[in-house]
Amino acid sequence: MRGPFVDIGMVIIQPGEDFTCHLHDHVEEDSLTLEGSVDIYVDGERFALHPGDLIQVAPKKQHYLKNVGTVPWKAVFVKAPFDPNDKINIDWVPEAEE
Repeated sequence: MRGPFVDIGMVIIQPGEDFTCHLHDHVEEDSLTLEGSVDIYVDGERFALHPGDLIQVAPKKQHYLKNVGTVPWKAVFVKAPFDPNDKINIDWVPEAEE
């Protein structure tokens, strides 16, 4: 469901798959894990999410996700305010920092 004020949907990341590091200039992005697990890095800090975990990513915070588990990670996301053009990709992966 998109607009005019919020973007709500489901994201699925397969085992071993990642989601490019990015940030939003003025959009907050929140995710509620339904199934599986994922590592999310927010400004370089790792958080392990499991079913029932909710994470809030404030605007201007870089975030990168990787499914390090053996089953698909499924989550509901909410982004607000709705702005389909507010995504800035960042060239960063955790392995590059280690």
